[in-house]
Amino acid sequence: MQIVIIGCGKVGKTLVAQLVAENHNITVIDTNPEVVEDITELYDVLGIVGNGTSNQILQSADIEHTDVLIAVTDRDEVNLLCCVIAKQKSACHTIARVRNPIYSAERHFLRHELQLSLTINPEQEAAREIARLLQFPNAVEIDSFAQDRIDMLRFRIMKNSPLEGKALRDLSPILGGNILVCMAGTENGSVVIPDGNYVVKVGDTLTIIAMPGEAEKFFNRIGITTNRAKNTIIIGGGGISYYLTEFLLKMGTEVKIIEQNKARCEELNELFPSAVIDCGDGSSQELLNAEHLETMDSLVACTGIDEVNAILSLYARKKVRKKVVTKLNHVEFDDVIDSLDLDSVVNPRKLTAQKILQYIRAMNNSMGSNVETLYRLMNGKVEALAFIIQKASPVTGVRLADLRTKQNTLIAGIIRGGRLIIPGGQDTIEVGDSVIVVTTNLGFVDISDILD
Repeated sequence: MQIVIIGCGKVGKTLVAQLVAENHNITVIDTNPEVVEDITELYDVLGIVGNGTSNQILQSADIEHTDVLIAVTDRDEVNLLCCVIAKQKSACHTIARVRNPIYSAERHFLRHELQLSLTINPEQEAAREIARLLQFPNAVEIDSFAQDRIDMLRFRIMKNSPLEGKALRDLSPILGGNILVCMAGTENGSVVIPDGNYVVKVGDTLTIIAMPGEAEKFFNRIGITTNRAKNTIIIGGGGISYYLTEFLLKMGTEVKIIEQNKARCEELNELFPSAVIDCGDGSSQELLNAEHLETMDSLVACTGIDEVNAILSLYARKKVRKKVVTKLNHVEFDDVIDSLDLDSVVNPRKLTAQKILQYIRAMNNSMGSNVETLYRLMNGKVEALAFIIQKASPVTGVRLADLRTKQNTLIAGIIRGGRLIIPGGQDTIEVGDSVIVVTTNLGFVDISDILD
Protein backbone atom coordinates (compact mmCIF):
# COMPACT_ATOMS: atom_id res chain seq x y z
CA MET A 1 0.00 0.00 0.00
CA GLN A 2 0.95 3.64 -0.46
CA ILE A 3 1.19 5.24 3.01
CA VAL A 4 1.98 8.83 3.99
CA ILE A 5 3.21 9.48 7.55
CA ILE A 6 3.18 13.07 8.80
CA GLY A 7 5.42 13.59 11.83
CA CYS A 8 8.70 11.75 12.29
CA GLY A 9 8.97 11.65 16.07
CA LYS A 10 9.36 8.37 17.96
CA VAL A 11 5.90 7.10 16.96
CA GLY A 12 6.48 8.06 13.34
CA LYS A 13 9.86 6.33 13.26
CA THR A 14 8.44 3.21 14.90
CA LEU A 15 5.70 3.07 12.28
CA VAL A 16 8.16 3.57 9.43
CA ALA A 17 10.34 0.71 10.67
CA GLN A 18 7.41 -1.70 10.94
CA LEU A 19 5.63 -0.71 7.73
CA VAL A 20 8.79 -0.79 5.62
CA ALA A 21 9.45 -4.31 6.94
CA GLU A 22 5.99 -5.24 5.61
CA ASN A 23 6.83 -3.94 2.14
CA HIS A 24 4.60 -0.86 2.06
CA ASN A 25 5.61 2.22 0.08
CA ILE A 26 6.17 5.00 2.60
CA THR A 27 6.42 8.77 2.25
CA VAL A 28 7.32 10.77 5.36
CA ILE A 29 6.65 14.47 5.91
CA ASP A 30 8.19 16.61 8.65
CA THR A 31 9.06 20.27 9.09
CA ASN A 32 12.54 19.41 10.41
CA PRO A 33 15.04 18.77 7.56
CA GLU A 34 17.47 16.90 9.83
CA VAL A 35 14.77 14.50 11.01
CA VAL A 36 13.70 13.79 7.42
CA GLU A 37 17.31 13.25 6.36
CA ASP A 38 17.94 10.83 9.23
CA ILE A 39 14.90 8.70 8.53
CA THR A 40 15.50 8.52 4.76
CA GLU A 41 19.07 7.40 5.41
CA LEU A 42 17.88 4.64 7.75
CA TYR A 43 14.99 3.38 5.62
CA ASP A 44 14.04 3.14 1.96
CA VAL A 45 11.35 5.85 2.09
CA LEU A 46 10.62 9.11 0.32
CA GLY A 47 11.15 12.14 2.55
CA ILE A 48 9.52 15.57 2.13
CA VAL A 49 10.39 18.60 4.24
CA GLY A 50 7.31 20.72 4.88
CA ASN A 51 4.03 21.14 6.71
CA GLY A 52 1.54 18.31 6.27
CA THR A 53 -1.36 20.76 6.28
CA SER A 54 -0.08 22.30 3.04
CA ASN A 55 -1.97 21.26 -0.07
CA GLN A 56 1.22 21.67 -2.11
CA ILE A 57 3.16 19.37 0.22
CA LEU A 58 0.41 16.75 0.11
CA GLN A 59 0.37 16.95 -3.68
CA SER A 60 4.13 16.33 -3.63
CA ALA A 61 3.43 13.21 -1.59
CA ASP A 62 1.00 12.03 -4.34
CA ILE A 63 -1.99 12.23 -2.02
CA GLU A 64 -4.40 11.31 -4.85
CA HIS A 65 -2.96 7.79 -4.98
CA THR A 66 -2.39 7.35 -1.25
CA ASP A 67 -4.14 4.48 0.54
CA VAL A 68 -3.54 5.62 4.13
CA LEU A 69 -2.47 8.94 5.66
CA ILE A 70 -1.21 8.81 9.26
CA ALA A 71 -0.79 12.11 11.12
CA VAL A 72 1.29 11.72 14.31
CA THR A 73 2.81 15.14 14.88
CA ASP A 74 2.92 16.47 18.46
CA ARG A 75 -0.06 18.79 17.83
CA ASP A 76 -3.63 17.46 17.76
CA GLU A 77 -4.99 20.30 15.64
CA VAL A 78 -2.32 19.77 12.99
CA ASN A 79 -3.06 16.04 12.88
CA LEU A 80 -6.79 16.63 12.47
CA LEU A 81 -6.30 19.29 9.80
CA CYS A 82 -3.91 17.06 7.83
CA CYS A 83 -6.58 14.37 7.74
CA VAL A 84 -9.35 16.80 6.71
CA ILE A 85 -7.30 18.22 3.82
CA ALA A 86 -6.23 14.74 2.70
CA LYS A 87 -9.89 13.62 2.54
CA GLN A 88 -10.67 16.59 0.30
CA LYS A 89 -8.02 15.46 -2.17
CA SER A 90 -8.33 11.67 -2.11
CA ALA A 91 -10.33 8.69 -0.91
CA CYS A 92 -7.54 7.60 1.43
CA HIS A 93 -8.05 6.27 4.94
CA THR A 94 -6.98 8.79 7.58
CA ILE A 95 -5.54 8.13 11.05
CA ALA A 96 -4.87 10.89 13.59
CA ARG A 97 -3.10 10.86 16.92
CA VAL A 98 -5.29 12.93 19.26
CA ARG A 99 -4.11 13.41 22.84
CA ASN A 100 -6.10 16.25 24.39
CA PRO A 101 -8.81 14.98 26.79
CA ILE A 102 -11.26 17.45 25.24
CA TYR A 103 -10.91 15.77 21.87
CA SER A 104 -10.89 12.27 23.38
CA ALA A 105 -14.32 12.91 24.90
CA GLU A 106 -15.59 13.84 21.43
CA ARG A 107 -13.76 11.08 19.56
CA HIS A 108 -16.84 9.52 17.95
CA PHE A 109 -18.15 12.93 16.87
CA LEU A 110 -14.78 13.84 15.34
CA ARG A 111 -14.47 10.56 13.51
CA HIS A 112 -17.93 10.93 12.00
CA GLU A 113 -17.81 14.62 11.15
CA LEU A 114 -14.21 14.65 9.86
CA GLN A 115 -14.50 11.23 8.23
CA LEU A 116 -11.52 9.89 10.16
CA SER A 117 -10.81 6.18 9.89
CA LEU A 118 -9.14 5.97 13.29
CA THR A 119 -8.17 8.27 16.14
CA ILE A 120 -5.74 7.11 18.79
CA ASN A 121 -4.71 8.61 22.10
CA PRO A 122 -1.38 7.14 23.33
CA GLU A 123 -1.84 8.31 26.91
CA GLN A 124 -5.36 6.88 27.15
CA GLU A 125 -4.26 3.56 25.64
CA ALA A 126 -1.36 3.35 28.10
CA ALA A 127 -3.66 4.19 31.03
CA ARG A 128 -6.12 1.49 29.99
CA GLU A 129 -3.27 -1.03 29.84
CA ILE A 130 -2.01 -0.04 33.29
CA ALA A 131 -5.51 -0.23 34.79
CA ARG A 132 -5.89 -3.78 33.53
CA LEU A 133 -2.54 -4.77 35.03
CA LEU A 134 -3.64 -3.39 38.40
CA GLN A 135 -6.77 -5.53 38.13
CA PHE A 136 -4.58 -8.65 37.71
CA PRO A 137 -1.33 -7.81 39.55
CA ASN A 138 0.42 -11.17 39.07
CA ALA A 139 0.42 -10.83 35.28
CA VAL A 140 3.44 -9.19 33.69
CA GLU A 141 1.41 -8.34 30.61
CA ILE A 142 -2.23 -8.73 29.57
CA ASP A 143 -3.61 -8.62 26.03
CA SER A 144 -7.28 -9.09 25.22
CA PHE A 145 -9.32 -10.42 22.32
CA ALA A 146 -13.00 -10.56 21.43
CA GLN A 147 -13.87 -7.26 23.12
CA ASP A 148 -12.04 -8.20 26.35
CA ARG A 149 -13.79 -11.57 26.69
CA ILE A 150 -10.58 -13.55 26.08
CA ASP A 151 -7.29 -12.76 27.81
CA MET A 152 -3.71 -13.58 26.99
CA LEU A 153 -1.67 -13.28 30.19
CA ARG A 154 2.09 -13.49 30.67
CA PHE A 155 3.56 -14.42 34.07
CA ARG A 156 6.91 -15.46 35.51
CA ILE A 157 7.73 -18.90 36.87
CA MET A 158 9.13 -18.44 40.36
CA LYS A 159 11.06 -20.89 42.49
CA ASN A 160 8.90 -23.68 43.98
CA SER A 161 6.15 -23.16 41.40
CA PRO A 162 4.10 -26.36 40.91
CA LEU A 163 4.82 -25.96 37.17
CA GLU A 164 8.61 -26.04 37.60
CA GLY A 165 10.36 -28.96 35.93
CA LYS A 166 7.22 -30.34 34.31
CA ALA A 167 6.57 -30.90 30.62
CA LEU A 168 3.46 -29.17 29.28
CA ARG A 169 1.92 -32.51 28.27
CA ASP A 170 1.91 -33.49 31.96
CA LEU A 171 0.17 -30.32 33.13
CA SER A 172 -3.36 -31.14 31.97
CA PRO A 173 -4.71 -31.58 35.54
CA ILE A 174 -3.43 -28.09 36.44
CA LEU A 175 -4.24 -26.36 33.17
CA GLY A 176 -7.67 -27.91 32.78
CA GLY A 177 -9.40 -27.98 29.42
CA ASN A 178 -9.85 -24.22 29.17
CA ILE A 179 -6.22 -23.01 29.38
CA LEU A 180 -3.54 -23.16 26.69
CA VAL A 181 0.13 -22.27 27.12
CA CYS A 182 0.87 -20.55 23.81
CA MET A 183 4.30 -18.97 24.34
CA ALA A 184 7.36 -19.29 26.55
CA GLY A 185 10.15 -16.78 27.02
CA THR A 186 13.40 -18.00 28.55
CA GLU A 187 15.88 -16.18 30.79
CA ASN A 188 18.36 -15.84 27.89
CA GLY A 189 15.80 -13.85 25.87
CA SER A 190 14.76 -16.56 23.39
CA VAL A 191 11.10 -17.16 22.59
CA VAL A 192 9.47 -20.55 22.01
CA ILE A 193 6.07 -21.54 20.66
CA PRO A 194 6.00 -24.66 22.86
CA ASP A 195 4.71 -28.15 22.21
CA GLY A 196 3.86 -30.77 24.79
CA ASN A 197 7.52 -31.67 25.30
CA TYR A 198 8.49 -28.22 26.56
CA VAL A 199 9.76 -28.35 30.15
CA VAL A 200 8.93 -25.33 32.32
CA LYS A 201 11.91 -23.75 34.12
CA VAL A 202 12.31 -21.18 36.87
CA GLY A 203 12.74 -17.76 35.25
CA ASP A 204 10.57 -18.60 32.22
CA THR A 205 7.72 -16.27 31.33
CA LEU A 206 4.74 -18.32 30.21
CA THR A 207 1.86 -16.89 28.22
CA ILE A 208 -1.55 -18.49 28.59
CA ILE A 209 -4.81 -17.86 26.78
CA ALA A 210 -8.11 -18.22 28.62
CA MET A 211 -11.41 -16.62 29.45
CA PRO A 212 -10.88 -14.26 32.42
CA GLY A 213 -12.69 -16.45 34.96
CA GLU A 214 -10.75 -19.54 33.89
CA ALA A 215 -7.44 -17.67 34.16
CA GLU A 216 -8.27 -16.71 37.73
CA LYS A 217 -9.03 -20.34 38.65
CA PHE A 218 -5.75 -21.45 37.07
CA PHE A 219 -3.69 -18.95 39.05
CA ASN A 220 -5.44 -20.03 42.24
CA ARG A 221 -4.57 -23.68 41.46
CA ILE A 222 -0.87 -22.84 41.20
CA GLY A 223 -0.90 -20.82 44.39
CA ILE A 224 -0.91 -17.31 42.92
CA THR A 225 -3.44 -14.89 44.40
CA THR A 226 -5.19 -12.68 41.87
CA ASN A 227 -6.72 -9.98 44.04
CA ARG A 228 -6.75 -6.62 42.31
CA ALA A 229 -4.81 -3.68 43.72
CA LYS A 230 -7.14 -1.79 46.04
CA ASN A 231 -4.94 1.31 46.16
CA THR A 232 -2.17 2.82 44.08
CA ILE A 233 0.31 5.67 44.17
CA ILE A 234 1.07 7.39 40.87
CA ILE A 235 4.33 9.30 40.52
CA GLY A 236 3.80 12.12 38.02
CA GLY A 237 0.62 13.97 37.12
CA GLY A 238 0.71 14.08 33.32
CA GLY A 239 -1.71 12.85 30.67
CA ILE A 240 -1.42 9.14 31.46
CA SER A 241 -2.00 9.84 35.15
CA TYR A 242 -5.15 11.81 34.28
CA TYR A 243 -6.69 8.97 32.28
CA LEU A 244 -5.46 6.31 34.70
CA THR A 245 -7.02 8.11 37.66
CA GLU A 246 -10.33 8.27 35.75
CA PHE A 247 -10.23 4.52 35.14
CA LEU A 248 -9.14 3.57 38.66
CA LEU A 249 -11.66 5.73 40.50
CA LYS A 250 -14.46 4.17 38.43
CA MET A 251 -13.12 0.75 39.44
CA GLY A 252 -13.20 1.72 43.11
CA THR A 253 -9.41 1.89 43.50
CA GLU A 254 -8.01 4.46 45.93
CA VAL A 255 -5.60 6.83 44.13
CA LYS A 256 -2.80 9.03 45.37
CA ILE A 257 -0.83 11.20 42.91
CA ILE A 258 2.54 12.84 43.62
CA GLU A 259 3.23 15.74 41.25
CA GLN A 260 5.97 18.36 41.45
CA ASN A 261 4.24 21.20 39.60
CA LYS A 262 2.01 23.17 41.99
CA ALA A 263 -0.35 24.49 39.29
CA ARG A 264 -0.86 20.95 37.95
CA CYS A 265 -1.58 19.72 41.51
CA GLU A 266 -4.31 22.33 41.87
CA GLU A 267 -5.76 21.32 38.51
CA LEU A 268 -5.79 17.63 39.47
CA ASN A 269 -7.38 18.49 42.81
CA GLU A 270 -10.28 20.13 41.00
CA LEU A 271 -10.61 17.29 38.49
CA PHE A 272 -10.44 14.46 41.06
CA PRO A 273 -11.70 15.56 44.48
CA SER A 274 -11.86 11.93 45.65
CA ALA A 275 -8.15 11.32 44.92
CA VAL A 276 -5.27 12.43 47.16
CA ILE A 277 -2.93 14.88 45.39
CA ASP A 278 0.46 15.50 47.04
CA CYS A 279 2.71 18.25 45.73
CA GLY A 280 6.35 17.19 45.86
CA ASP A 281 9.26 15.46 44.15
CA GLY A 282 8.19 11.85 43.64
CA SER A 283 11.79 10.81 42.97
CA SER A 284 12.81 11.80 46.50
CA GLN A 285 13.50 8.73 48.66
CA GLU A 286 12.66 10.75 51.75
CA LEU A 287 9.22 11.65 50.38
CA LEU A 288 8.56 8.09 49.24
CA ASN A 289 9.41 6.77 52.69
CA ALA A 290 7.05 9.33 54.19
CA GLU A 291 4.29 7.96 51.92
CA HIS A 292 4.66 4.51 53.56
CA LEU A 293 4.96 2.51 50.34
CA GLU A 294 4.76 -0.71 52.31
CA THR A 295 1.07 0.02 52.91
CA MET A 296 0.35 0.43 49.18
CA ASP A 297 -0.78 -2.36 46.87
CA SER A 298 0.77 -0.78 43.78
CA LEU A 299 2.88 2.01 42.35
CA VAL A 300 2.90 3.47 38.84
CA ALA A 301 6.07 5.33 37.82
CA CYS A 302 4.73 7.83 35.33
CA THR A 303 7.07 10.84 35.19
CA GLY A 304 8.27 12.23 31.88
CA ILE A 305 11.79 10.80 32.33
CA ASP A 306 12.36 7.10 31.59
CA GLU A 307 15.45 6.82 33.77
CA VAL A 308 13.61 8.22 36.79
CA ASN A 309 10.70 5.84 36.21
CA ALA A 310 13.04 2.84 36.03
CA ILE A 311 14.88 3.77 39.24
CA LEU A 312 11.63 4.49 41.08
CA SER A 313 10.23 1.13 40.02
CA LEU A 314 13.30 -0.82 41.11
CA TYR A 315 13.08 0.86 44.52
CA ALA A 316 9.33 0.34 44.82
CA ARG A 317 9.48 -3.38 43.97
CA LYS A 318 10.98 -4.00 47.40
CA LYS A 319 8.28 -1.94 49.11
CA VAL A 320 4.78 -2.20 47.61
CA ARG A 321 2.71 -5.33 48.14
CA LYS A 322 1.43 -6.36 44.71
CA LYS A 323 2.33 -4.46 41.56
CA VAL A 324 4.77 -1.93 40.09
CA VAL A 325 4.17 -0.54 36.59
CA THR A 326 6.80 1.47 34.74
CA LYS A 327 5.97 3.87 31.91
CA LEU A 328 8.78 4.08 29.36
CA ASN A 329 8.82 6.09 26.14
CA HIS A 330 12.01 4.85 24.53
CA VAL A 331 11.29 2.22 21.90
CA GLU A 332 14.92 1.07 21.70
CA PHE A 333 17.17 -0.70 24.23
CA ASP A 334 14.75 -3.59 24.83
CA ASP A 335 17.55 -5.89 25.99
CA VAL A 336 18.74 -3.33 28.52
CA ILE A 337 15.21 -2.82 29.84
CA ASP A 338 14.70 -6.60 30.15
CA SER A 339 17.91 -6.92 32.16
CA LEU A 340 16.60 -4.45 34.76
CA ASP A 341 14.03 -7.02 35.94
CA LEU A 342 11.22 -4.48 36.13
CA ASP A 343 7.76 -5.80 36.93
CA SER A 344 5.49 -4.56 34.11
CA VAL A 345 6.48 -2.00 31.47
CA VAL A 346 4.03 0.06 29.41
CA ASN A 347 5.20 1.99 26.36
CA PRO A 348 2.63 4.46 24.92
CA ARG A 349 4.46 4.81 21.62
CA LYS A 350 4.61 1.08 21.01
CA LEU A 351 0.91 0.79 21.85
CA THR A 352 0.12 3.53 19.34
CA ALA A 353 2.18 1.94 16.58
CA GLN A 354 0.62 -1.46 17.32
CA LYS A 355 -2.92 -0.08 17.05
CA ILE A 356 -2.19 1.64 13.74
CA LEU A 357 -0.44 -1.43 12.36
CA GLN A 358 -3.48 -3.52 13.29
CA TYR A 359 -5.74 -1.20 11.29
CA ILE A 360 -3.49 -1.38 8.23
CA ARG A 361 -3.28 -5.17 8.39
CA ALA A 362 -7.08 -5.30 8.55
CA MET A 363 -7.25 -3.20 5.36
CA ASN A 364 -4.83 -5.54 3.63
CA ASN A 365 -6.82 -8.78 3.97
CA SER A 366 -7.16 -10.89 0.86
CA MET A 367 -9.13 -14.13 1.31
CA GLY A 368 -12.13 -13.33 3.42
CA SER A 369 -10.49 -12.96 6.82
CA ASN A 370 -9.68 -9.75 8.61
CA VAL A 371 -7.18 -8.83 11.31
CA GLU A 372 -9.42 -7.91 14.23
CA THR A 373 -6.65 -7.63 16.84
CA LEU A 374 -2.87 -7.57 16.69
CA TYR A 375 -0.22 -7.56 19.41
CA ARG A 376 3.54 -7.42 19.11
CA LEU A 377 4.97 -9.38 22.04
CA MET A 378 8.35 -10.27 23.54
CA ASN A 379 10.14 -7.22 22.16
CA GLY A 380 8.54 -7.64 18.75
CA LYS A 381 9.69 -11.25 18.27
CA VAL A 382 6.16 -12.68 18.34
CA GLU A 383 2.78 -11.62 16.99
CA ALA A 384 -0.57 -12.63 18.39
CA LEU A 385 -3.42 -11.98 15.96
CA ALA A 386 -7.15 -12.53 15.90
CA PHE A 387 -8.63 -13.11 12.44
CA ILE A 388 -12.35 -12.79 11.71
CA ILE A 389 -13.31 -15.52 9.24
CA GLN A 390 -15.73 -13.83 6.85
CA LYS A 391 -16.05 -16.49 4.15
CA ALA A 392 -14.84 -19.93 3.17
CA SER A 393 -11.10 -20.29 2.58
CA PRO A 394 -8.43 -23.03 2.45
CA VAL A 395 -8.46 -23.25 6.27
CA THR A 396 -12.22 -23.59 6.84
CA GLY A 397 -13.94 -26.93 7.32
CA VAL A 398 -10.63 -28.82 7.61
CA ARG A 399 -9.63 -30.69 10.75
CA LEU A 400 -6.76 -28.86 12.43
CA ALA A 401 -4.82 -32.14 12.46
CA ASP A 402 -4.90 -32.04 8.66
CA LEU A 403 -3.78 -28.42 8.28
CA ARG A 404 -0.10 -27.97 7.42
CA THR A 405 0.89 -24.80 9.20
CA LYS A 406 4.16 -22.89 9.17
CA GLN A 407 6.75 -23.69 11.81
CA ASN A 408 6.48 -21.70 15.05
CA THR A 409 2.82 -20.96 14.33
CA LEU A 410 0.11 -21.99 16.78
CA ILE A 411 -3.67 -21.80 16.45
CA ALA A 412 -4.16 -20.77 20.07
CA GLY A 413 -7.92 -20.33 20.20
CA ILE A 414 -11.16 -20.36 18.24
CA ILE A 415 -13.85 -17.96 19.42
CA ARG A 416 -17.31 -19.11 18.45
CA GLY A 417 -20.49 -17.58 19.81
CA GLY A 418 -18.52 -15.58 22.34
CA ARG A 419 -16.92 -18.69 23.84
CA LEU A 420 -13.29 -19.81 23.65
CA ILE A 421 -12.50 -23.22 22.17
CA ILE A 422 -9.03 -24.50 23.06
CA PRO A 423 -8.24 -26.19 19.74
CA GLY A 424 -7.67 -29.91 19.37
CA GLY A 425 -6.81 -31.91 16.29
CA GLN A 426 -10.46 -32.74 15.55
CA ASP A 427 -11.66 -29.12 15.68
CA THR A 428 -12.29 -27.07 12.56
CA ILE A 429 -12.33 -23.38 11.68
CA GLU A 430 -15.70 -22.20 10.40
CA VAL A 431 -17.08 -19.03 8.78
CA GLY A 432 -18.02 -16.56 11.52
CA ASP A 433 -15.28 -17.66 13.90
CA SER A 434 -12.53 -15.48 15.28
CA VAL A 435 -9.23 -17.37 15.27
CA ILE A 436 -6.29 -16.45 17.52
CA VAL A 437 -2.88 -17.20 16.06
CA VAL A 438 0.48 -16.89 17.84
CA THR A 439 3.56 -16.92 15.63
CA THR A 440 7.19 -15.86 15.32
CA ASN A 441 6.58 -15.41 11.57
CA LEU A 442 5.85 -11.68 11.43
CA GLY A 443 3.57 -9.96 8.93
CA PHE A 444 0.52 -12.22 8.55
CA VAL A 445 -2.38 -10.32 6.99
CA ASP A 446 -4.74 -13.24 6.29
CA ILE A 447 -5.60 -16.50 8.05
CA SER A 448 -4.33 -18.40 5.00
CA ASP A 449 -0.84 -17.06 5.75
CA ILE A 450 -0.55 -19.68 8.50
CA LEU A 451 -0.40 -22.45 5.89
CA ASP A 452 2.96 -23.90 4.89
